[in-house]
Amino acid sequence: MPQKIAAGNWKMNGTRASLSEIQAIAEAAQNIHCTAILCPPAHLLYSAANLPGRLAIGGQNCHHAPSGAFTGDISAAQLADCGASHAIVGHSERRDGYGESDSLVRTKAQAALDSGLTPIICLGESQDQRTAGLAIEVVLAQLTGSLPDDARIIIAYEPIWAIGTGLVPTVAEITEVHDALRAQLHAIFGAAGLDISILYGGSVKPSNAQEIFAIPHVNGALVGGASLKAEDFLPIMRSLAES
Repeated sequence: MPQKIAAGNWKMNGTRASLSEIQAIAEAAQNIHCTAILCPPAHLLYSAANLPGRLAIGGQNCHHAPSGAFTGDISAAQLADCGASHAIVGHSERRDGYGESDSLVRTKAQAALDSGLTPIICLGESQDQRTAGLAIEVVLAQLTGSLPDDARIIIAYEPIWAIGTGLVPTVAEITEVHDALRAQLHAIFGAAGLDISILYGGSVKPSNAQEIFAIPHVNGALVGGASLKAEDFLPIMRSLAES
């Protein structure tokens, strides 16, 4: 069975003062029956990983090489050295803003696995692609092109047009994509594909979490802004645990 996973992506937000929020989430997570992962900015990784409580820590990106002359980058091995257990790869903000291709995302996912991390592989269509009726085609092509040859992964479907906009796809739209992703994972990995967690991301908040988590093959969420504060993230975690 897929794990229920609530993952938070802090993006370029947070300072050392924010560790109190991470601590609050970590402590409360001990009494909430789902897997909690928080991905703060790199300068907080080591401190966050050493806080007491039950919280996995992830990086927001990793380079595909283990080391080298790559100014400003961070490797999967370095994330692991900080205490991280996960790494987000292929987020739309990386694909669009930095021109990351499916093949590059695949090498990053493999680098994460090679360093003992679980990659969270992000997929999602633009508003224009959704309007043109290409959402399923685009997302499945991204999935196929971004997958390593290993089922020890997490998939996050994040329609680009719903990230940080307050817009949320309909239940039918989320269902269609998650059903297609599950079928493709099953086709590629066999029975192991049925155990891969598929998260939904894009304007998830306490007020809509319960409805989203009731959708088949939605095994959790990759949460942006609502993961920055314990008062917002913990109700989402509780809704997932109760789903």
